[in-house]
Amino acid sequence: MMLLKRQLIIVFIVFTSFGMAQKSAVYTSNLQDYQKALTLYNNKQYKAAQSLFDAIKDNTTDVTIQSDCAYYIANCAVRLNQKNADDLITDFVDEYPTSTKRNTAFLDVADYYFNNGKYAYARKWYERVDERSIARAEKERFNFNYGYSLYSTKDEKKATKYLNRVVNSKEYGSQAKYYIGFLAYQGDDYDTANEYFDQVSDNEKYKEKLSYYQADLNFKLGKFDKAIELASEQLPKSNAAEKSELSKIIGESFFNLGQYEDAIPYLKAYKGKNRKWSNTDYYQLGYAYYKQNDFESAISEFNKIIGGDNSVAQNAYYHLGESYINLDKKQEALNAFRNASQMDYDLKIQEDAWLNYAKISYEIGNPYQSVPQVLTGYLDQYPDSGYKEEIETLLIDSYITSKNYKEALELLKGKNSFENKEAYQKVAFFRAVELYNENQYNEALDLFNGSLKESIDPIFVAKATFWKAETEYNLNNYNDALIGFKQFAGLDEASGLEENKNLNYNLAYTYFKLKEYNNASTYFEKFIQSNSSDLLRNNDAYLRLADGYFVSSQYQNAIDSYKKAIKLNKIETDYAAFQIAMSEGYLGKGSAKISELKSFINDYPKSALRDDAMYELANSYVKANDTDKAMQMYDRLNAEYSKSAFTSKSLLRQGLVYYNGNDNERALSKFKKVATDFPGSGEAVQAVSTVRLIYIDLGRVDEYANWVRTLDYVEVSDIDLDNTTYLAAEKPYLDNETDKAIRQFNKYLNEFPNGIHSLKAHFYVAQLYYKKGLLENAQPHYKAVVEASKSEYTEQATVKLCEIYLSNSNWNKAIPVLKDLELEADYPQNVIYAQSNLMNAYYQTEDFAKAESYAEKVLSNSNLDNKVKSDAKLIIARSAIKTGNETKAKTAYAEIETIATGSVAAEALFYNGYFKNKAGDYEASNTVIQKLAKDYGSYKLFSAKGLVVMAKNFYALGDAFQATYILESVISNFPDFTEVVNEAQQELNKIKAEEAKTNSSIETED
Repeated sequence: MMLLKRQLIIVFIVFTSFGMAQKSAVYTSNLQDYQKALTLYNNKQYKAAQSLFDAIKDNTTDVTIQSDCAYYIANCAVRLNQKNADDLITDFVDEYPTSTKRNTAFLDVADYYFNNGKYAYARKWYERVDERSIARAEKERFNFNYGYSLYSTKDEKKATKYLNRVVNSKEYGSQAKYYIGFLAYQGDDYDTANEYFDQVSDNEKYKEKLSYYQADLNFKLGKFDKAIELASEQLPKSNAAEKSELSKIIGESFFNLGQYEDAIPYLKAYKGKNRKWSNTDYYQLGYAYYKQNDFESAISEFNKIIGGDNSVAQNAYYHLGESYINLDKKQEALNAFRNASQMDYDLKIQEDAWLNYAKISYEIGNPYQSVPQVLTGYLDQYPDSGYKEEIETLLIDSYITSKNYKEALELLKGKNSFENKEAYQKVAFFRAVELYNENQYNEALDLFNGSLKESIDPIFVAKATFWKAETEYNLNNYNDALIGFKQFAGLDEASGLEENKNLNYNLAYTYFKLKEYNNASTYFEKFIQSNSSDLLRNNDAYLRLADGYFVSSQYQNAIDSYKKAIKLNKIETDYAAFQIAMSEGYLGKGSAKISELKSFINDYPKSALRDDAMYELANSYVKANDTDKAMQMYDRLNAEYSKSAFTSKSLLRQGLVYYNGNDNERALSKFKKVATDFPGSGEAVQAVSTVRLIYIDLGRVDEYANWVRTLDYVEVSDIDLDNTTYLAAEKPYLDNETDKAIRQFNKYLNEFPNGIHSLKAHFYVAQLYYKKGLLENAQPHYKAVVEASKSEYTEQATVKLCEIYLSNSNWNKAIPVLKDLELEADYPQNVIYAQSNLMNAYYQTEDFAKAESYAEKVLSNSNLDNKVKSDAKLIIARSAIKTGNETKAKTAYAEIETIATGSVAAEALFYNGYFKNKAGDYEASNTVIQKLAKDYGSYKLFSAKGLVVMAKNFYALGDAFQATYILESVISNFPDFTEVVNEAQQELNKIKAEEAKTNSSIETED
């Protein structure tokens, strides 16, 4: 047993020795590999080292070796910039919390990132380092590196704390002081910055860098002379970027010392931050030029300040205004002062700007608000101003000079001083004249009366008296008009006024309308004798003088006057010639009448009176017992003018000729044609009556009864009732009992819708409704007359029906009726009426070619007043704009401008400015737009549109301030005009985007 035991012990020893020998070999191998990996790591062969550390870690059970391998694997990952590097470091710390390399790992990784300039990463790991565990020799490096990392990542407070720990370090002291100084500099702690910079200023490493900062520090400390000295020394040694910054320091130092001439070249040499200047930069250079009285250069800098809203901007805009004033550019100055007056950073500048803005507004007008509003605004803002009396004087006068009478009236309400009453008298007059020119007669009349209530200035009393009478005349109040004209004639001031020139003409027309023809003739003759050069009015006066004689049965005097009118040959020669023929007839000169009518038919082939002449000539032949010629002329009339009002009359006359000649069959043929083709007309009624007599004479009453049943407007049994019912309506009509007549006419039409007198009843009831202003009630009755066969009522009914359609802007219904009127009107004025309204209706329905065509037709008439001419040219211009024919539009608007008033004149002026802008004539365009603002400011749409053009002009002239300020004002002041505001916004965005390329103060739309 003992032997066995010994053998077992020997075996155990052998095996144990073998195991120990094997373990020692493995351990020795791991150490060799570890040393090899460490050598690779130290030689920066991180990839190979990492692989070997990885293998060792996997093949060892030694926790210490595993921990060290994990440390180096993570470190290699950091140096190889592997994505999981940070995770590996974190895993190492988590897995081996007691490792002596834990703090070293944090520090080592942080140092690695620091040395590679990755300060944010470095800071992250420095923050995890346990400062208490850092070796003394490494503490300075840690404090500097961590401090610098904090400095680089903008944590100035902590950075200063760590850098302060090494200010006395041999190795890091100078750097720390430099960065502490720089942090103080960035934090505007200039004294601290100066203190630290001074401590390192002898260090060659920082000397050059510090030159700029020390110059800037002295500038910021208000030591401008020292700043100039330091910056000037450094300037020759600097690169381009540094030269720009140093130039700025020198220039701004000279600026602050009031040495503006010295400042200018340095301020100009500044290149800006990122190649952009700020509003302050532009202000300083502009102000330096301003102080040198170089106003052109000052403006070129000030006007680059866009959208500024601070004390610098307010100061700049004020001095920009001053610069413009010195160059007599008042429109530009207006905007600059207005802008400065709207800022309250410097109250003295604000008040001065307000005063200048108010005075310039008075001088040149204001496109944003009425001049009285501006002046009133100043007085409200500064009631104790030393300029109060002066501004009050301007305010009173501005009510007149602004020409914005509508707003001026609002401002004058409730102001009862003598001066304000005098202003009201004039403003009310001028506003009334505007309304008169726009055909708003009732509104004009109210204001003429208002003006006359304040009878302070006798000149305006006289003017208002005259124009009130004119207004009454246009309202058909002829008795009131006559009184007014006579009152005017009796005023002492009347003889010296322009209105007096045509007073006799106006009186004559008023008497003419009152049918006082003797008085009318007297005043027409007076006018002709005193106004020999006014050929157009003389021609018209001779015609009306002749008409007066004609209706007074003084036919020879009428002939003499008609001949004088023909001799002048300005207007209506065909009318005068026709009237001469008629007068000859009334004088019993049948042959002369026939001769004149024959000549008329040949001489005036296009006259609207030619069918009248044919009818009268045929009648004259009948009277002369030359029935063959009469019948030929009636036939010619019917053939050439089948739609004439005389066709039914002509056929009836032919029937009567046959009837009187006992040619009953041919008479019946003509009468029946009248009854059938012209149902309900007076001629048809007469024809039916005569047919009845013929059939009675022929003893063929049954035949008459059968025929008359074919006519739906004649009931034999009801003829007496028809006549009786109609007469019951006509009597109150003739007696001016309007409401009773309306009831009776409607009763007649209900009982006899196709009655003998239905046409006349429709017309009369329509006239009564129209007179009462019940246009919708009148419309169907006028329409019934228009759609019936042509009669003596057709033309008048057609005009009225057109008026109703046009008043409702019912263009599609108006157009066909207007076209019929144009073709069939007997009166020339109705042809012009039709054509002028067709041109407008076609424009409204966007048929611009036809609109232009009709406008040209209107202009071909020689007897047109300026209002109709202006309207026709306006349609041509607007249509040309719509169709893109701007050349034609330009010509038309230029012609309009010479004759137009009110809103049309404003539109013409706008396009004048618009076309000048397109032609590149920017300054001339601005002059026109300024005239638009001054003289037609009450027409807000064109004021707004004009301002947009003005903005474009200023930008093209290099004045960005004016351009942007005007556009911003349009956007804020004219919100009702969406299209104009949108255009202004687009233009503003474009300009700001362009200017933002060089001005860092401009905020642009994203």
